[in-house]
Amino acid sequence: MTETSISGRYLLLSAIAALVLGVSAARAQPTAPPLILPPLRLGVLTDMSSLYADATGPGSVLAAKMAVDDFLAAPHRMNRQIEVISGDHLNKADVAANMTREWIDTVGVDVVIDAPNSSVALAARNIVQQKNRVFLISGASSSDLTGKFCSPNIVHWTYDTYALSTGTATAVLASGGKTWFTLTADYAFGHTMEGDVRRVVEKAGGVVVGGVRAPINSQDFSSFLLQAQASKAQVVALINAGGDTINSIKQSVEFGIGAGGQQVVAMVLYLSDVHSLGLRIAQGLKFTEAFYWDLNDGTRAWSRRFAPLNNDRYPTALQAGVYGATLHYLRAVDALDGVSTDGKAVVDKMKELPTDDPLFGKGTIRADGRKLHNMYLFQVKKPEESRYAWDYYTVIKTIPPEQAWRPLNEGGCDFVKS
Repeated sequence: MTETSISGRYLLLSAIAALVLGVSAARAQPTAPPLILPPLRLGVLTDMSSLYADATGPGSVLAAKMAVDDFLAAPHRMNRQIEVISGDHLNKADVAANMTREWIDTVGVDVVIDAPNSSVALAARNIVQQKNRVFLISGASSSDLTGKFCSPNIVHWTYDTYALSTGTATAVLASGGKTWFTLTADYAFGHTMEGDVRRVVEKAGGVVVGGVRAPINSQDFSSFLLQAQASKAQVVALINAGGDTINSIKQSVEFGIGAGGQQVVAMVLYLSDVHSLGLRIAQGLKFTEAFYWDLNDGTRAWSRRFAPLNNDRYPTALQAGVYGATLHYLRAVDALDGVSTDGKAVVDKMKELPTDDPLFGKGTIRADGRKLHNMYLFQVKKPEESRYAWDYYTVIKTIPPEQAWRPLNEGGCDFVKS
Protein backbone atom coordinates (compact mmCIF):
# COMPACT_ATOMS: atom_id res chain seq x y z
CA MET A 1 0.00 0.00 0.00
CA THR A 2 2.83 2.36 0.90
CA GLU A 3 4.85 1.45 -2.17
CA THR A 4 1.83 2.08 -4.38
CA SER A 5 1.27 5.51 -2.83
CA ILE A 6 4.93 6.53 -3.25
CA SER A 7 4.95 5.26 -6.81
CA GLY A 8 1.78 7.24 -7.62
CA ARG A 9 3.18 10.41 -6.12
CA TYR A 10 6.45 9.89 -8.03
CA LEU A 11 4.64 9.51 -11.34
CA LEU A 12 2.54 12.60 -10.63
CA LEU A 13 5.59 14.68 -9.73
CA SER A 14 7.43 13.42 -12.82
CA ALA A 15 4.55 14.46 -15.03
CA ILE A 16 4.44 17.91 -13.49
CA ALA A 17 8.20 18.31 -13.88
CA ALA A 18 8.04 17.25 -17.51
CA LEU A 19 5.25 19.75 -18.13
CA VAL A 20 7.22 22.59 -16.49
CA LEU A 21 10.38 21.68 -18.41
CA GLY A 22 8.39 21.56 -21.63
CA VAL A 23 6.92 24.99 -21.05
CA SER A 24 10.35 26.37 -20.16
CA ALA A 25 11.85 24.85 -23.27
CA ALA A 26 9.08 26.29 -25.37
CA ARG A 27 9.71 29.70 -23.85
CA ALA A 28 13.40 29.40 -24.54
CA GLN A 29 12.80 28.90 -28.29
CA PRO A 30 13.64 32.05 -30.31
CA THR A 31 10.57 33.86 -31.63
CA ALA A 32 10.27 36.43 -34.41
CA PRO A 33 10.21 39.98 -33.02
CA PRO A 34 7.01 41.93 -33.63
CA LEU A 35 7.01 44.09 -36.76
CA ILE A 36 7.83 47.66 -35.74
CA LEU A 37 6.88 50.15 -38.44
CA PRO A 38 8.64 53.48 -38.76
CA PRO A 39 6.44 56.50 -38.06
CA LEU A 40 4.38 57.88 -40.90
CA ARG A 41 6.10 61.22 -41.43
CA LEU A 42 4.32 64.29 -42.78
CA GLY A 43 6.46 67.23 -43.93
CA VAL A 44 4.79 70.65 -44.09
CA LEU A 45 6.80 72.66 -46.63
CA THR A 46 5.69 76.25 -46.08
CA ASP A 47 6.55 79.94 -45.71
CA MET A 48 7.40 80.65 -42.10
CA SER A 49 8.99 84.07 -42.47
CA SER A 50 7.93 85.99 -45.57
CA LEU A 51 4.92 87.26 -47.52
CA TYR A 52 2.81 84.08 -47.24
CA ALA A 53 3.56 83.30 -43.58
CA ASP A 54 0.23 84.65 -42.28
CA ALA A 55 -1.82 82.77 -44.87
CA THR A 56 0.11 79.50 -44.44
CA GLY A 57 3.17 79.15 -42.16
CA PRO A 58 2.61 78.08 -38.55
CA GLY A 59 -1.14 77.90 -39.19
CA SER A 60 -0.58 75.27 -41.88
CA VAL A 61 1.55 73.21 -39.48
CA LEU A 62 -1.20 73.48 -36.87
CA ALA A 63 -3.84 72.42 -39.41
CA ALA A 64 -1.83 69.30 -40.30
CA LYS A 65 -1.49 68.39 -36.62
CA MET A 66 -5.23 68.87 -36.07
CA ALA A 67 -5.92 66.53 -38.99
CA VAL A 68 -3.67 63.90 -37.38
CA ASP A 69 -5.44 64.30 -34.04
CA ASP A 70 -8.88 64.03 -35.62
CA PHE A 71 -7.86 60.96 -37.64
CA LEU A 72 -6.51 59.20 -34.55
CA ALA A 73 -9.65 60.06 -32.57
CA ALA A 74 -11.85 58.33 -35.17
CA PRO A 75 -12.02 54.56 -35.80
CA HIS A 76 -8.99 53.46 -37.80
CA ARG A 77 -6.80 50.40 -38.39
CA MET A 78 -3.41 52.03 -38.70
CA ASN A 79 -1.02 50.88 -35.98
CA ARG A 80 1.91 53.26 -36.29
CA GLN A 81 2.99 56.61 -35.00
CA ILE A 82 2.35 59.72 -37.09
CA GLU A 83 4.81 62.60 -36.97
CA VAL A 84 4.51 66.12 -38.39
CA ILE A 85 7.66 68.07 -39.24
CA SER A 86 7.94 71.44 -40.96
CA GLY A 87 10.40 73.54 -42.94
CA ASP A 88 10.67 77.08 -44.31
CA HIS A 89 11.31 77.10 -48.06
CA LEU A 90 12.16 80.84 -48.03
CA ASN A 91 10.21 81.20 -51.31
CA LYS A 92 13.21 79.76 -53.16
CA ALA A 93 12.77 76.86 -55.55
CA ASP A 94 16.26 75.44 -54.94
CA VAL A 95 15.76 75.49 -51.18
CA ALA A 96 12.43 73.71 -51.57
CA ALA A 97 13.91 71.04 -53.86
CA ASN A 98 16.88 70.37 -51.57
CA MET A 99 14.70 70.26 -48.46
CA THR A 100 12.25 67.86 -50.10
CA ARG A 101 15.07 65.55 -51.22
CA GLU A 102 16.66 65.53 -47.75
CA TRP A 103 13.33 64.92 -46.06
CA ILE A 104 12.63 61.88 -48.21
CA ASP A 105 16.16 60.44 -48.33
CA THR A 106 17.32 60.97 -44.75
CA VAL A 107 14.27 61.74 -42.61
CA GLY A 108 11.86 59.29 -44.22
CA VAL A 109 9.09 61.75 -45.06
CA ASP A 110 6.17 60.04 -46.80
CA VAL A 111 4.13 63.08 -47.83
CA VAL A 112 4.95 66.74 -48.52
CA ILE A 113 2.16 69.22 -47.73
CA ASP A 114 1.17 72.84 -48.47
CA ALA A 115 3.93 74.49 -50.62
CA PRO A 116 2.79 78.10 -51.05
CA ASN A 117 4.48 79.71 -54.07
CA SER A 118 4.01 77.91 -57.38
CA SER A 119 7.70 78.01 -58.32
CA VAL A 120 8.46 76.22 -55.05
CA ALA A 121 5.72 73.66 -55.70
CA LEU A 122 6.96 72.94 -59.22
CA ALA A 123 10.50 72.35 -57.92
CA ALA A 124 9.33 70.05 -55.12
CA ARG A 125 6.98 68.23 -57.50
CA ASN A 126 9.91 66.83 -59.48
CA ILE A 127 11.57 65.37 -56.38
CA VAL A 128 8.35 63.89 -55.01
CA GLN A 129 7.61 62.17 -58.31
CA GLN A 130 11.17 60.83 -58.67
CA LYS A 131 11.03 59.39 -55.15
CA ASN A 132 7.42 58.17 -55.54
CA ARG A 133 6.04 59.92 -52.47
CA VAL A 134 2.86 62.03 -52.12
CA PHE A 135 2.50 65.79 -52.65
CA LEU A 136 -0.57 67.51 -51.15
CA ILE A 137 -0.62 71.06 -52.52
CA SER A 138 -2.73 73.66 -50.75
CA GLY A 139 -0.74 76.90 -50.91
CA ALA A 140 0.43 76.96 -54.55
CA SER A 141 -2.20 77.99 -57.08
CA SER A 142 -0.86 77.52 -60.62
CA SER A 143 -3.37 75.52 -62.66
CA ASP A 144 -0.37 74.03 -64.49
CA LEU A 145 0.02 71.69 -61.50
CA THR A 146 -2.90 69.67 -62.88
CA GLY A 147 -2.15 70.68 -66.49
CA LYS A 148 1.16 70.53 -68.31
CA PHE A 149 3.06 69.88 -65.05
CA CYS A 150 0.62 67.34 -63.61
CA SER A 151 1.89 64.29 -61.74
CA PRO A 152 0.33 61.00 -60.58
CA ASN A 153 1.82 61.81 -57.15
CA ILE A 154 -0.01 65.16 -56.71
CA VAL A 155 -3.32 66.15 -55.19
CA HIS A 156 -4.05 69.87 -55.72
CA TRP A 157 -6.56 70.63 -53.00
CA THR A 158 -7.72 74.16 -52.27
CA TYR A 159 -7.80 76.38 -55.33
CA ASP A 160 -6.05 77.23 -58.59
CA THR A 161 -5.60 80.17 -60.93
CA TYR A 162 -8.29 78.93 -63.31
CA ALA A 163 -11.00 78.83 -60.64
CA LEU A 164 -10.00 82.15 -59.08
CA SER A 165 -9.86 83.90 -62.45
CA THR A 166 -13.12 82.44 -63.67
CA GLY A 167 -15.07 83.39 -60.55
CA THR A 168 -13.78 86.92 -60.01
CA ALA A 169 -13.27 88.09 -63.59
CA THR A 170 -16.69 86.81 -64.67
CA ALA A 171 -18.37 88.78 -61.86
CA VAL A 172 -16.43 91.98 -62.62
CA LEU A 173 -17.13 91.71 -66.37
CA ALA A 174 -20.84 91.22 -65.66
CA SER A 175 -20.86 94.46 -63.68
CA GLY A 176 -19.43 96.40 -66.63
CA GLY A 177 -15.64 96.18 -66.24
CA LYS A 178 -14.59 95.55 -69.85
CA THR A 179 -11.08 97.06 -70.08
CA TRP A 180 -8.37 95.61 -67.87
CA PHE A 181 -4.82 96.36 -66.75
CA THR A 182 -2.89 93.58 -65.00
CA LEU A 183 -0.29 94.04 -62.26
CA THR A 184 1.29 90.61 -62.07
CA ALA A 185 3.70 88.87 -59.68
CA ASP A 186 6.68 87.90 -61.82
CA TYR A 187 6.89 84.15 -61.19
CA ALA A 188 5.05 80.95 -62.12
CA PHE A 189 1.78 81.67 -60.30
CA GLY A 190 1.47 85.18 -61.72
CA HIS A 191 2.29 84.14 -65.28
CA THR A 192 -0.28 81.34 -65.23
CA MET A 193 -3.00 83.48 -63.67
CA GLU A 194 -2.35 86.35 -66.07
CA GLY A 195 -3.09 83.93 -68.91
CA ASP A 196 -6.22 82.66 -67.15
CA VAL A 197 -7.49 86.21 -66.57
CA ARG A 198 -6.87 87.16 -70.21
CA ARG A 199 -8.78 84.05 -71.33
CA VAL A 200 -11.86 84.95 -69.26
CA VAL A 201 -11.78 88.65 -70.19
CA GLU A 202 -11.42 88.09 -73.93
CA LYS A 203 -14.01 85.29 -73.99
CA ALA A 204 -16.52 87.73 -72.49
CA GLY A 205 -15.74 90.42 -75.05
CA GLY A 206 -13.43 92.48 -72.84
CA VAL A 207 -9.85 93.51 -73.53
CA VAL A 208 -6.61 93.64 -71.57
CA VAL A 209 -5.20 97.04 -72.54
CA GLY A 210 -1.87 96.67 -70.75
CA GLY A 211 0.05 95.15 -67.90
CA VAL A 212 3.23 95.13 -65.87
CA ARG A 213 5.09 92.47 -63.89
CA ALA A 214 6.51 93.15 -60.43
CA PRO A 215 9.12 91.16 -58.47
CA ILE A 216 7.83 88.94 -55.67
CA ASN A 217 7.91 90.47 -52.18
CA SER A 218 7.97 94.05 -53.46
CA GLN A 219 7.66 96.89 -50.98
CA ASP A 220 7.11 99.73 -53.45
CA PHE A 221 4.44 99.40 -56.15
CA SER A 222 4.27 103.10 -57.01
CA SER A 223 5.76 102.90 -60.53
CA PHE A 224 3.54 99.93 -61.42
CA LEU A 225 0.40 101.61 -60.08
CA LEU A 226 1.16 104.82 -61.97
CA GLN A 227 1.23 102.80 -65.18
CA ALA A 228 -2.10 101.23 -64.27
CA GLN A 229 -3.56 104.66 -63.55
CA ALA A 230 -2.27 106.08 -66.83
CA SER A 231 -3.81 103.20 -68.80
CA LYS A 232 -7.34 104.48 -68.00
CA ALA A 233 -8.46 100.83 -67.81
CA GLN A 234 -11.74 100.32 -66.00
CA VAL A 235 -10.26 97.46 -63.97
CA VAL A 236 -6.85 97.17 -62.32
CA ALA A 237 -6.32 93.47 -61.60
CA LEU A 238 -3.82 92.67 -58.86
CA ILE A 239 -2.41 89.26 -59.79
CA ASN A 240 -0.33 88.77 -56.68
CA ALA A 241 -0.84 87.36 -53.20
CA GLY A 242 -0.10 87.71 -49.50
CA GLY A 243 2.11 90.63 -48.54
CA ASP A 244 2.30 91.81 -52.16
CA THR A 245 -1.49 92.12 -52.31
CA ILE A 246 -1.59 94.00 -49.01
CA ASN A 247 1.08 96.48 -50.13
CA SER A 248 -0.39 97.06 -53.59
CA ILE A 249 -3.92 97.63 -52.22
CA LYS A 250 -2.68 100.10 -49.60
CA GLN A 251 -0.67 102.02 -52.17
CA SER A 252 -3.53 102.01 -54.69
CA VAL A 253 -5.62 103.81 -52.06
CA GLU A 254 -2.81 106.32 -51.50
CA PHE A 255 -2.68 107.00 -55.25
CA GLY A 256 -6.45 107.46 -55.39
CA ILE A 257 -6.95 104.82 -58.06
CA GLY A 258 -10.32 103.67 -56.76
CA ALA A 259 -11.42 107.22 -56.01
CA GLY A 260 -10.54 108.14 -59.59
CA GLY A 261 -13.09 105.69 -60.98
CA GLN A 262 -10.96 102.64 -61.68
CA GLN A 263 -11.94 99.39 -59.97
CA VAL A 264 -9.15 97.61 -58.08
CA VAL A 265 -9.68 93.84 -58.08
CA ALA A 266 -7.66 91.40 -55.96
CA MET A 267 -7.45 88.17 -57.92
CA VAL A 268 -6.14 86.38 -54.80
CA LEU A 269 -7.22 87.52 -51.35
CA TYR A 270 -6.82 85.71 -48.03
CA LEU A 271 -8.56 86.29 -44.71
CA SER A 272 -5.21 87.28 -43.23
CA ASP A 273 -4.85 89.99 -45.90
CA VAL A 274 -8.20 91.53 -45.03
CA HIS A 275 -7.35 91.41 -41.34
CA SER A 276 -4.07 93.23 -42.01
CA LEU A 277 -5.68 95.82 -44.28
CA GLY A 278 -8.69 96.46 -42.07
CA LEU A 279 -12.24 96.82 -43.37
CA ARG A 280 -11.93 100.55 -43.99
CA ILE A 281 -9.41 99.88 -46.77
CA ALA A 282 -10.56 96.43 -47.92
CA GLN A 283 -14.32 97.08 -47.96
CA GLY A 284 -16.09 96.30 -51.22
CA LEU A 285 -13.39 94.05 -52.67
CA LYS A 286 -14.82 91.10 -54.59
CA PHE A 287 -12.85 87.88 -54.89
CA THR A 288 -13.20 84.12 -55.24
CA GLU A 289 -12.22 81.65 -52.52
CA ALA A 290 -12.76 78.02 -51.51
CA PHE A 291 -13.36 78.44 -47.78
CA TYR A 292 -14.47 80.96 -45.17
CA TRP A 293 -14.45 80.22 -41.47
CA ASP A 294 -18.00 81.60 -40.97
CA LEU A 295 -19.59 79.75 -43.87
CA ASN A 296 -21.58 77.10 -41.95
CA ASP A 297 -21.76 75.20 -38.65
CA GLY A 298 -18.94 72.83 -39.63
CA THR A 299 -16.51 75.56 -40.64
CA ARG A 300 -17.34 77.60 -37.53
CA ALA A 301 -16.86 74.71 -35.11
CA TRP A 302 -13.48 73.75 -36.56
CA SER A 303 -12.27 77.35 -36.80
CA ARG A 304 -13.13 78.00 -33.17
CA ARG A 305 -10.90 75.06 -32.23
CA PHE A 306 -8.16 76.36 -34.51
CA ALA A 307 -8.05 80.05 -33.55
CA PRO A 308 -7.07 79.72 -29.85
CA LEU A 309 -4.11 77.57 -30.92
CA ASN A 310 -3.09 80.11 -33.59
CA ASN A 311 -2.76 83.29 -31.51
CA ASP A 312 -6.50 83.94 -31.96
CA ARG A 313 -6.07 84.27 -35.72
CA TYR A 314 -8.80 82.56 -37.72
CA PRO A 315 -7.89 80.13 -40.51
CA THR A 316 -7.30 81.03 -44.12
CA ALA A 317 -8.49 78.84 -46.98
CA LEU A 318 -4.94 77.56 -47.46
CA GLN A 319 -4.71 76.38 -43.85
CA ALA A 320 -8.13 74.78 -44.18
CA GLY A 321 -6.88 73.04 -47.32
CA VAL A 322 -3.93 71.58 -45.42
CA TYR A 323 -6.36 70.10 -42.89
CA GLY A 324 -8.71 68.62 -45.50
CA ALA A 325 -5.95 67.18 -47.67
CA THR A 326 -4.04 65.69 -44.73
CA LEU A 327 -7.14 64.06 -43.24
CA HIS A 328 -8.08 62.48 -46.57
CA TYR A 329 -4.50 61.28 -47.10
CA LEU A 330 -4.48 59.52 -43.73
CA ARG A 331 -7.79 57.85 -44.51
CA ALA A 332 -6.39 56.62 -47.83
CA VAL A 333 -3.24 55.16 -46.22
CA ASP A 334 -5.44 53.48 -43.63
CA ALA A 335 -7.74 52.07 -46.33
CA LEU A 336 -4.75 50.50 -48.09
CA ASP A 337 -2.87 48.80 -45.25
CA GLY A 338 -1.42 51.56 -43.09
CA VAL A 339 2.04 50.57 -44.32
CA SER A 340 2.42 51.52 -47.99
CA THR A 341 5.11 53.99 -49.02
CA ASP A 342 4.11 53.74 -52.70
CA GLY A 343 3.08 57.35 -53.30
CA LYS A 344 1.24 56.74 -56.54
CA ALA A 345 -0.78 53.93 -54.96
CA VAL A 346 -1.79 56.20 -52.08
CA VAL A 347 -2.83 59.00 -54.46
CA ASP A 348 -4.83 56.50 -56.51
CA LYS A 349 -6.63 55.47 -53.33
CA MET A 350 -7.27 59.15 -52.49
CA LYS A 351 -8.90 59.52 -55.92
CA GLU A 352 -10.93 56.38 -55.42
CA LEU A 353 -12.35 57.41 -52.03
CA PRO A 354 -14.94 60.21 -51.87
CA THR A 355 -13.76 63.19 -49.83
CA ASP A 356 -15.72 64.41 -46.82
CA ASP A 357 -14.65 66.84 -44.12
CA PRO A 358 -16.30 69.70 -42.19
CA LEU A 359 -14.47 72.43 -44.11
CA PHE A 360 -15.11 71.55 -47.77
CA GLY A 361 -17.98 69.07 -47.45
CA LYS A 362 -18.35 66.13 -49.79
CA GLY A 363 -16.28 66.03 -52.96
CA THR A 364 -14.02 64.03 -55.20
CA ILE A 365 -10.48 64.07 -56.59
CA ARG A 366 -10.28 63.96 -60.36
CA ALA A 367 -7.91 61.81 -62.42
CA ASP A 368 -5.49 64.73 -62.91
CA GLY A 369 -5.26 65.30 -59.13
CA ARG A 370 -7.65 68.27 -59.04
CA LYS A 371 -9.79 68.27 -55.86
CA LEU A 372 -13.35 69.26 -56.78
CA HIS A 373 -15.54 71.29 -54.44
CA ASN A 374 -17.60 74.49 -54.46
CA MET A 375 -15.94 77.87 -54.84
CA TYR A 376 -17.50 81.09 -53.56
CA LEU A 377 -17.65 84.68 -54.74
CA PHE A 378 -17.25 86.90 -51.67
CA GLN A 379 -17.35 90.63 -51.00
CA VAL A 380 -15.56 92.29 -48.09
CA LYS A 381 -17.97 93.92 -45.65
CA LYS A 382 -18.11 97.58 -44.74
CA PRO A 383 -16.88 98.31 -41.19
CA GLU A 384 -20.44 98.97 -39.96
CA GLU A 385 -21.61 95.60 -41.32
CA SER A 386 -19.15 93.55 -39.27
CA ARG A 387 -20.83 92.19 -36.12
CA TYR A 388 -17.99 90.39 -34.35
CA ALA A 389 -14.27 89.61 -34.60
CA TRP A 390 -13.19 88.28 -38.01
CA ASP A 391 -16.68 88.86 -39.46
CA TYR A 392 -15.37 90.09 -42.81
CA TYR A 393 -17.15 88.48 -45.76
CA THR A 394 -20.55 88.35 -47.44
CA VAL A 395 -21.26 85.43 -49.77
CA ILE A 396 -22.43 86.74 -53.13
CA LYS A 397 -22.55 83.49 -55.04
CA THR A 398 -21.79 79.78 -54.73
CA ILE A 399 -19.92 78.48 -57.78
CA PRO A 400 -20.48 74.72 -58.27
CA PRO A 401 -17.55 72.49 -59.32
CA GLU A 402 -18.66 72.11 -62.93
CA GLN A 403 -18.42 75.90 -63.33
CA ALA A 404 -15.41 76.56 -61.12
CA TRP A 405 -12.78 74.15 -62.41
CA ARG A 406 -11.15 73.75 -65.81
CA PRO A 407 -12.61 70.79 -67.74
CA LEU A 408 -10.39 67.71 -67.57
CA ASN A 409 -9.91 67.53 -71.33
CA GLU A 410 -8.60 71.12 -71.53
CA GLY A 411 -5.73 70.82 -69.05
CA GLY A 412 -3.18 68.93 -71.12
CA CYS A 413 -2.26 66.46 -68.37
CA ASP A 414 -0.16 63.82 -70.15
CA PHE A 415 -0.87 60.78 -67.99
CA VAL A 416 -4.61 61.41 -68.15
CA LYS A 417 -4.51 61.57 -71.96
CA SER A 418 -2.56 58.31 -72.10
